Amino acid sequence: MTTQSCRTRRSAAGTITPALLRVLASLLAGIVTASPAAAQASARHAITVDDFLALKTVGDPQLSPDGETVAFTVTAPSLEDNRNVSRIWVLPAAGGDAKALTSGAGSDRAPRWAPDGKTVAFISTRDGTPEVYRVNLSGGEPSKLTTIPSGVLDFMYGRDGKSLYVVADTKWPGVQEVDRRSGEYPTDARIWTNLFYRHWNEWRVGTRQHLFRVTLPDGRSTDLTPIDRDVPTIALGGADLASSSLGTEIATVYNSDSSVATSTNNDIFVMGPDGGGRQPITTNPANDHSPAYSPDSRYIAYLATEIPGFESDRQQIVLYERATGRRLPITSSWKLSVSAITWMPDSRSLIAEVEDRGECVLYAVEVPTGRLTRLLGGGSNTAVQVSPRGDFFIYLHQAANQPPEIYRSDASGRGARPLTRVNAALLAKLELTPAEPFGFVGAAGDSVFGWLLKPPGFRAGKTYPLVYVIHGGPQGAWLDEWHQRWNYALFASRGYVVAAVNFHGSTGYGQSFTNSISRNWGGLPYEDLMKGLDYLGEQPFVDTTRIGAAGGSYGGYMIYWMAGHTNRFRTLVAHDGIFNPLSFTGSTEELWFPTHEFGGTPLAPGARALMEKWSPANFTGNWQTPMLVVHSQNDYRVDLSEGLQAFTALKLRGVPGKFLYFPDEFHFVVKPRNRRLWWGTVLDWLDEWLKR
Repeated sequence: MTTQSCRTRRSAAGTITPALLRVLASLLAGIVTASPAAAQASARHAITVDDFLALKTVGDPQLSPDGETVAFTVTAPSLEDNRNVSRIWVLPAAGGDAKALTSGAGSDRAPRWAPDGKTVAFISTRDGTPEVYRVNLSGGEPSKLTTIPSGVLDFMYGRDGKSLYVVADTKWPGVQEVDRRSGEYPTDARIWTNLFYRHWNEWRVGTRQHLFRVTLPDGRSTDLTPIDRDVPTIALGGADLASSSLGTEIATVYNSDSSVATSTNNDIFVMGPDGGGRQPITTNPANDHSPAYSPDSRYIAYLATEIPGFESDRQQIVLYERATGRRLPITSSWKLSVSAITWMPDSRSLIAEVEDRGECVLYAVEVPTGRLTRLLGGGSNTAVQVSPRGDFFIYLHQAANQPPEIYRSDASGRGARPLTRVNAALLAKLELTPAEPFGFVGAAGDSVFGWLLKPPGFRAGKTYPLVYVIHGGPQGAWLDEWHQRWNYALFASRGYVVAAVNFHGSTGYGQSFTNSISRNWGGLPYEDLMKGLDYLGEQPFVDTTRIGAAGGSYGGYMIYWMAGHTNRFRTLVAHDGIFNPLSFTGSTEELWFPTHEFGGTPLAPGARALMEKWSPANFTGNWQTPMLVVHSQNDYRVDLSEGLQAFTALKLRGVPGKFLYFPDEFHFVVKPRNRRLWWGTVLDWLDEWLKR
């Protein structure tokens, strides 16, 4: 149930920090361009929900084999079609004009260059089912490369360009009793005998995800992993499909344990290009994933955790030496967790993407010493692609006041500049304030940090209502990013100060800080949040009589918990929150999560006692605060029944409440019309109670 996080830090008096430099730079910019800036600001307006949905999202940048061209996706919400429509674009890696490569029906994603760099393959739904197509750089009608009945989920090119490795669902025998009995009168009933029968937002009964090899140009497919397992794994994985530089071996990830619902034991397996000789290269009982072959094929680097059953354990980089089978952890002394890795062409170092105190920061990691060099930070920086000569890399950059764009930097992290500006015209009309870091002394005397956004048109000497947003995970963090669901700017647009605290349990502040929330859900985090409110209440621009809070997943749990433990809020918003840990444990699909968080299943007396101790359901007798509850039918992570129980408790208490139900969404609300309704309902609810 994790999310992500990266840099807020308290500085010693008199020390010039990056945050202070940003403030000074903004002040100087205002002095130098006072008149034009004032005129421009007066013409800008606060972002609206319709503005938010009009912004496009840049993603999945892919460098061509010669390093000259970038393929990427541009995704736009379509209210008319009620879906998010993605297209493939290209632009010169040195900078210049971008052009769309695809158009027409359906949606296109996952651009991947052919090894010769002459064409781009991608997954498209233009014919209904997602399949792989290929298009020339000059454009034209794409040609279809695969015909997989269930559709393609992911793919990569074989090194010789004559085959594709395709991830797709396939029917698995043993659960077809209903169909055989029903004959000419079929039903939608399902029968299963094992756990993990559903995951995230889909039913997995009678289905396995497998790795196929598709030969070109005839399109013939062969199942390389005909086993009773999802390959690659559908849980807790990463970039789980890789090829050696010569194409003589491929690596993937799956969980071979007897019960995958209670296990995080993903391992990396290598095999021949035809699937032969499959064998594991990891034996760690915790999670190993994201294999990446070094360009010289000496090593397979991968990410590994150490604690079985704990999905949010620190991920470190391990090198597997292919010739000797030796495994070498190279970041074992680092307290931070690595989320993704990319090799440099000389095989002497990797670029690591790391959550670091409220930012997503890029580090160079020397091989095999593990020596670290910070390359760049500021905002969130992800999806690194390195040029063939290693002289530059591209990446996605975003911040609280900037949607993601593709940036380019030299190999040392200097000279960063944007290559795309797809939202420039609309952003020029919006007044978006940056996220400001703040810190205070929290629970156990630890330093706790967070982000604060002031509303558009902010004026000193005036007070504003506060919206306190609470992240999920619970091992996650608020980042300096353009969040596609919990967008700080959109909350601030109605005239609210927005505060986001990275309480105990948050990622990016060292693993011991992250670990501190387990078996302590309503303890240290709640104390941090209350002390954060104390700090914010001391700010002259915060109206302490008008404070609301909103959170999702664990954040929704904390909304329910706070409702039973404080009356400091005028109103609350709980999205897909855990109301009763006992019932949650019996309905969630990833059972390793509550087992770790509460020290066992409800059958263990100690674990059951902790679930009762930290259960919001046991404190509804104290509920007095008006609450909006949001939950969706297809949320299999936190079942709909959790929200229904909470709403029932509200109404039985006679507390003002409202329920927003989505029959066609899951743990996230993603369809454009539903997103529009979600934001409208949430913001209107906050206005109703905070602007009286």
